Formats: sequence, structure tokens, C-alpha cells
Amino acid sequence: MEDTYSIRFISPEQDAAACLKVYEPYVLYTPITFDYKVPELNEFQSKILDTIYEYPWLVCLKNDQIEGYAYASRHRYKTAYQWSAESTIYITESLQGKGIGSILYETLLSILKIQGFFNVYAGVTVPNKKSELLHIKMGFEEIGIFKNIGFKSGTWHDVKWFQKTLQDYIINPTLPLKLEELKHSNEFHAILSAANNKLNNS
Repeated sequence: MEDTYSIRFISPEQDAAACLKVYEPYVLYTPITFDYKVPELNEFQSKILDTIYEYPWLVCLKNDQIEGYAYASRHRYKTAYQWSAESTIYITESLQGKGIGSILYETLLSILKIQGFFNVYAGVTVPNKKSELLHIKMGFEEIGIFKNIGFKSGTWHDVKWFQKTLQDYIINPTLPLKLEELKHSNEFHAILSAANNKLNNS
């Protein structure tokens, strides 16, 4: 029996524990995230709830089980930064190397574009060749390195920063739409539908 895959918008109460399970090994066994401890479930749920009014948070399921997620968040808090977002993606080993992560990431970026964002930034702890290659594949360009920015697992780590431009820059851009304003639109659901068709016909 072939595996089936799907992408949908997160349900905080229903999905937080499964997303936390995806995140846990990255915290415990890698410097990919700079968290030292796995967040408590209520803390993680609060993070999701704080995010999804403004930004997309997507989950990727394999045979109806969450095996990955991707979300966007505020890049910085001063007003002039509001057209820029920061992206994050975590997937289990079972999804790696199959192109599933690329489709998940592409879906996130497509939603950010229709919201009206112009830039997306991603920080990658190095070395992490898989993540670096994924970002290059998705059209990001490397823009710089924060040297020795984080200490974890007994050593200092650099973070390499990537940027993707989502649309041409204009004068007097309109404010990005909140995700809450967009998530019931035909355009939003068309992006999810296209992603799910691609997942199961690739």
C-alpha cells in the first residue's frame, strides 16, 4: 500500500503534541535549534496560537500522522520590518530525501506571497548541508553568517542567513494581510489543494 501525504493548516489543540514530537529530537540531539530543553506542551501551544493570527503554520501528514511542519513568524519588531517574515521548517527522517519538505516549504512561501510579504529570511546553524541545499533549491540566496552566535553541546556555532525575495519591490506597499484574513479565501485553499495534488502525484 502506497503512503499518502497531505498538507493542511495547523489545529493548535489537535496538532501541538505531534509537532512537538517532530521537534524534540532536534532539541535533544542537534544544534539545529538553539533550544536546550524541549518546550512544555502548553508553552508550545501558546507559541502556535501567538503565530497563526498573522502567519501561516502548516503541518505535513504521512498516512494521517504529522511528520513535519513549517511556519513563518515576525522577523523583527520595528515597524519598517513588517514586510519581512522569517521561516522555519522541521520534518522527520521519514520525509527527508523525498521532495516532501520542498513541497511543504513551497506552500508556505506561496501563502506568504499572497499575504503581501516581500522578503523571507531563514537562519541555518552550520554545518547543515541538507538545510542549506533545501534553501538554495527554494530560491533563497546566502546573505551572511553570524559567527559564533550560539553555544550548545559544548561548542560555539555559526548561523548562516538566507533571503528569498517573493515579489518586486514597490513604493508605498500595502500592509501584509493577517493570515486570519486570508485563511478562508479561495486563493488560500487553492494553494493547499495544489500542494496536495503535487504530493500524491509526484
